[in-house]
Amino acid sequence: MENKKKVAFYTLGCKLNFSETSTIARNFQDEGFDRVDFEEVADMYVINTCSVTENADKQFKQIVKKAMKLNDKAFVAAVGCYAQLKPEELAAVDGVDLVLGATEKFKITDYINDLSKNDIGEVHSCEIEEADFYVGSYSIGDRTRAFLKVQDGCDYKCTYCTIPLARGISRSDALENVLKNASDISKQNIKEIVLTGVNIGDYGKGEFGNKKHEHTFLDLVQALDKVEGIERLRISSIEPNLLKNETIEFVSNSRTFVPHFHIPLQSGSNDILKK
Repeated sequence: MENKKKVAFYTLGCKLNFSETSTIARNFQDEGFDRVDFEEVADMYVINTCSVTENADKQFKQIVKKAMKLNDKAFVAAVGCYAQLKPEELAAVDGVDLVLGATEKFKITDYINDLSKNDIGEVHSCEIEEADFYVGSYSIGDRTRAFLKVQDGCDYKCTYCTIPLARGISRSDALENVLKNASDISKQNIKEIVLTGVNIGDYGKGEFGNKKHEHTFLDLVQALDKVEGIERLRISSIEPNLLKNETIEFVSNSRTFVPHFHIPLQSGSNDILKK
């Protein structure tokens, strides 16, 4: 019997990246790969990058080096935000074989062929305007709680933020799809779900498929509160301008939502915020 190919993952950055890595890993398992820990010898290493943290490139190089130390013949792929923003830079790193941008990362198994190493990293990266469709994700089995992605992208083009360039416009999952994912998570005996996205308060903005989205963030939390089997739900972080009194009111009296969440302050400077 042929040995199964082994794949390992490393995630930099936010909870959203974490949920997307999980979904990409499940795609590999569906293709017959065995998922192993990043500390182990694998045939392929996938690094999900982040563009927000300082030293993103330095960190990335160290992780590639670590993978190459474990197996210098391993196929190395970079995906995620930094891979969308600076694909050529990542492709030039010694040992990197494949760099995939914002839309391509979810089809990674289509790009890998026979896992033989490339002399130079191959780049497949869309124009960010093309990142206008939604791919749902959630993480299971990696931690005691599950991260459930409900939204992606951002329409607020703040001068100091790279996210719109790395992830594209704001778009959301269909309400019935979020509820189906939450129900699937509860069947795995996971009791806590953390809602994640780039800007989750924007949930319901824009179109879904070709239809206009007809739900709001409040509709989303009200519907999730009724999902059976889930004991705790968390709103990870929500922008102050998108937080409605009705949402606070509902969460404070709800069955499953914990009565606290993070409201990010992007800057303490009026001049910066004006930009």
